[in-house]
Parts: sequence; structure tokens; C-alpha cells
Amino acid sequence: MLLSPALMEIPLFPLHTVLCPGIALPLHIFEPRYRLMIERCIEHSAPFGIVVIRQGREVGSHDVAIAGVGTFAEIREATRLPDGRYDILVVGGGRFAVETVDTAKEPYLVAEVTGIDDQVGDLATATSLAARAMRRFVAYLQLLQPMEGETAEEIDVRVEIETEHDPERTEPGGVAAETPKATEPKADVPGAAGSEDDPERAARLEEAARRLVIPDDPTVLSYLLSGIIQIDATRRQQLLEAETTEERLIALDRLIDRELWMLRRRLRFFAPDNRLEAVRRN
Repeated sequence: MLLSPALMEIPLFPLHTVLCPGIALPLHIFEPRYRLMIERCIEHSAPFGIVVIRQGREVGSHDVAIAGVGTFAEIREATRLPDGRYDILVVGGGRFAVETVDTAKEPYLVAEVTGIDDQVGDLATATSLAARAMRRFVAYLQLLQPMEGETAEEIDVRVEIETEHDPERTEPGGVAAETPKATEPKADVPGAAGSEDDPERAARLEEAARRLVIPDDPTVLSYLLSGIIQIDATRRQQLLEAETTEERLIALDRLIDRELWMLRRRLRFFAPDNRLEAVRRN
């Protein structure tokens, strides 16, 4: 529902994940109120808004605190299951700022939002930062590949950017399990750690890298990297909310630097065991 040239009314879907523009996100819709929301969006070919939950639960109540900036979710694929549930695939559109939220109008949240125009900042600086970020991101992806004896999962994220057609590639990639996450082409790149000892793997990495077409637009690239890098929702939301592309790329560079430091020491693959938390406190 269009309220003014700058203000629009959209349904909101709060999640514990951040959707970045250009990133595809598979969702399983099972709550009756969100089934209704998706039915209406499909009927009217309208987007809904995804906002990250700062506090509260995804399911069961309106008692959640949400971020003030979200992303328009455009439905690209939708499958209605026999029992009324939906499996959908959305792609992040532009960003919006939440102005007001109405919890009573519909079973789901409805918000008045204002679209946010992307500001590049200094174009020359942003272009230079984008090139640097991409180079370092390739190194990051290389280090993410599990070495011999490691069992870390490869990144598998789907993004909406052009790729060269591969008639033999029929599988779009995997989908994360519990919490819906973005999916994108295999993060295989030439020269990945250990690939020199595995000719078949090296060839696969080279072919995957050949297919991927890196976007020239520094803003598009900044969102692409923000959606792929393996960070927590709080940091990803900060990247989404960056006022300019230049600021987002500066923040990305710092995050990639941190990740590279950890990966080179193979610390990235280790996580604390929460079962020992009580022991540590004692």
C-alpha cells in the first residue's frame, strides 16, 4: 500500500538472520499468520520486509525488538505444500528504514517504511576499496576450504549476479538446516589451501572461479561480500546499515582482516563448547 512518494506500508517478517541486497534466502513458512502474509504477497506480486530480531523469538508472538533497517524481500520461487505451508526463495532488494510498526492491523507485523537510497561516498575510494576487498576475500575463501583431516563445511551461498552458463550444472547448491541462511555458488576458488596436492579439486576450484562474474559496481559488491562473509547477525546488520558504500567496504576490510588472522591460525574452525560454560563460571 503506497502512502506517499517516500513512505510505504509493507508486512514484516522478523528473523534471526540478516538479508543483504542481492542475496537469495530460502524460507520455510509454517506459522498460519505468515502463510497468510505470503499468500497475499504472491497474489499482489508484492515484497515483504525482512528485519533482524534484536531481542525475542521468531515464532509465537509479536513481543520482539527489531532493527530499524531492513531489506525488501522479493519472492522469486514459491511452493505451497499440501498442508498449507510454503517453501519460498526470496532475493534481497533495496534497504528500508522502519518508521512505525502496527501490531494490531493484521495477524503479522505491518510497518510504514521509507526506502533508503544507496550513497557511494567517494567513488574513487570506494572502487579502490572494492578491488582490495575482493582480492582479500578470495584469500579468505581459499583459507575457508577444509584441509586434509578437517571437516569444516564449504560455504554454499546463492547470489543473484550474472554467471557464465554451465549446461552441466543442474544443482543450485545446498540449503542450511535450522535457521534459514543465504545460499550462494560454491566458494571454490583457484589455489585454495591444499589444492595443489589434489589436481581434481584444483580443477574444480578453477572452473568455479571462471564461472563467477564479479560485479563492477562497488555497492553491489559490498552487499555481496556482506552477505557471504561468515559473521554473526550483529556484525552483518552493521554492514547493512552503513551509510555509504565506502563505509561498508572499510568495515568489511577490517572484518576480512580479522577472519584472515584467525583462519591462518586455523582458529576459525574451533568454537567453544557451551556445555562447559558452567564449569568455566565455577
